[in-house]
Amino acid sequence: MVMDWNSPKSVTEIRSFLGLAGYYRKFIEGFSKLALPLTMLTRKDKAFVWTTKCEENFQELKKRLTTAPVLILPDPKENYNVYCDASKQGLGCVLMQQGKVVAYASRQLKM
Repeated sequence: MVMDWNSPKSVTEIRSFLGLAGYYRKFIEGFSKLALPLTMLTRKDKAFVWTTKCEENFQELKKRLTTAPVLILPDPKENYNVYCDASKQGLGCVLMQQGKVVAYASRQLKM
């Protein structure tokens, strides 16, 4: 069903898709970076112009939503590692245990 989702033609359709995708953001590495071109189109001061980058990221998000992530259940007895990265556009981190991913997290920064 997700792979059949047509490219959004309005801000409302983008918000609908991002609402679904955002629910699963912790399973999608780099979610905020992928969603950024779509999110930018929902701003009041931006014209709705669907670009090649928007389409590429939209298709990639659909693909990642339908591909099983390889995440592990955390073991409370084991140590955790947190890897973080930050830029002017956003923040990202990965929670790992024994070299395997437990969860992803990312956020866009207001510009």
